[in-house]
Amino acid sequence: MSSNEQFANTAVKSWKMAVGRLNDVLAAADNDKLQREVAPGRNRITYLIGHLAAVNDRLLPMLGIGERLHPELDAAYIDNPDRALPDHVSPEALKQALAEVNDKLTAAFEKFTPDQWLEKHASVSAEDFAKDPSRNRMAVLLSRTSHVAMHAGQILLVK
Repeated sequence: MSSNEQFANTAVKSWKMAVGRLNDVLAAADNDKLQREVAPGRNRITYLIGHLAAVNDRLLPMLGIGERLHPELDAAYIDNPDRALPDHVSPEALKQALAEVNDKLTAAFEKFTPDQWLEKHASVSAEDFAKDPSRNRMAVLLSRTSHVAMHAGQILLVK
């Protein structure tokens, strides 16, 4: 296995580990816990689930994987803070949407070659990518892996 393959495999494995930990944390949370705030006056766990589903859903077109699965989540979980809009999606439906998005991402990530990871993503222009080739798919994967891990840690600490 080449160094590039090993690096790409390590990054995908880190993604899968972060998503797996999040799944474990959410599976252990009952409906009462899902309504709790991660800190006083902060987001509820339910909001974070919807937020992760919506943000990760945006990766599908950004990374050239396909069309979004749940653009309807943007208004409540990206464009507005928690509680700005009424809860219109159940916690179970949010968990299902998150799992669906993450499963589709993971399946695609496992198929990318090392060279594909180093290609530009759809949110960067060809000119900007030529100036800074680190604005590639791998950078997005690393950033989103950290994002998932951060929110999983917040959820885990909720008592």
